[in-house]
Amino acid sequence: MLFHVRMDVRIPHDLPSKETAEIIAREKAYSQELQRSGKWRHIWRIAGEYANYSVLDVNDNVELHEILSGLPLFKFMDIEVTPLLRHPNAIREDDT
Repeated sequence: MLFHVRMDVRIPHDLPSKETAEIIAREKAYSQELQRSGKWRHIWRIAGEYANYSVLDVNDNVELHEILSGLPLFKFMDIEVTPLLRHPNAIREDDT
């Protein structure tokens, strides 16, 4: 199942910079491993914001929740999820 996910990050300004850097490093490693596995198919930064649009390809809602709640920055995020279905007019067969 494909899901379009918007993630807005709001790290508290009073979080120590060392802790912030460690969380961001873990976030990068976690998200890149999910990209390599094919679960996190696309990620785009939203210009001018600490936010992204992503497309995840997972088995079900439970797997999506597990992945998102496993993000090191999860407790600092506002997340919006939209399930996606292949459009009947789509011409690319590899976008399922």
